[in-house]
Amino acid sequence: MKKIKNILVALDLSAIDEKLITYASFIAERLKAENVYFVHNIKKYEISELFEEHLKDVNLDEVIGDELNEKVKTHFSAPANWEVLISEDPYSESLLKYIVDKYGIDLALVGNKKHEKGTGVVSGKLLRLLRCDILAIPTAAQEKMNTIWAGTDFSHDSRKVFRITKELQEGQNVDLKVVHVYSVPVQFSPYVTAESMGPKVEKHVKEKFDKFLKKLNYSEPIEPLIFMGRESGAAQKILANLKNSEVDMLVVSDKGGNTFSPFAVGTVTEELFNANLDVPLWVVK
Repeated sequence: MKKIKNILVALDLSAIDEKLITYASFIAERLKAENVYFVHNIKKYEISELFEEHLKDVNLDEVIGDELNEKVKTHFSAPANWEVLISEDPYSESLLKYIVDKYGIDLALVGNKKHEKGTGVVSGKLLRLLRCDILAIPTAAQEKMNTIWAGTDFSHDSRKVFRITKELQEGQNVDLKVVHVYSVPVQFSPYVTAESMGPKVEKHVKEKFDKFLKKLNYSEPIEPLIFMGRESGAAQKILANLKNSEVDMLVVSDKGGNTFSPFAVGTVTEELFNANLDVPLWVVK
């Protein structure tokens, strides 16, 4: 089983940085990571003419580096090695990709700031660019791991989610709930109602669920969560049920059974990544 050894944390000098550092400390200690790299990209081209004169004698790399080093010293307590990396690149995504490749990053932590002010250091492009797992952290995230939801569509690609859940559960008392959203195929809707077909489809889904779990050969207990919803609205169904549940993390695969290209990202995963989640979202590559 692949271990998470090297972690990247994308910082942008906004209010969410402190949360990212504290959560990085929590997850690095939990996974026994070896190295954590805190990365900030200075976009000098965004500095307006109004401030250029004022900043001409200021070494921004040094000033920002000192500030971030102080923040990390204050909020990062995991035993892993850590380093602050400051760079200047017009495209933050390409910079993060370069660091992921150069340092052999296994997991990248980014801020989920869909409804907050910030410099927008990351975007959905990262889902396609980075060849490592991505963990999106909202401000509301708690440094605890009592309950994990793992999404699956029973595809081979979705099985890799359980590599991560096993690692997160190792030696810990963590409940794992496996989430699947099913729907009555729309082509049958003129002839049968969802209400009449629902029980039959649910029975079929439960049988597939049992077969899927047996193939996983998972040692820890797993609770299935089966939701009925429209095929095009699986992400919204998951989001709606998350709001009423005590969940500490949602883990999904970058793609499922309906993704043809090995470089593509599944629609459900992309919708979840772009949503205003209150819990951390781990996208497994």
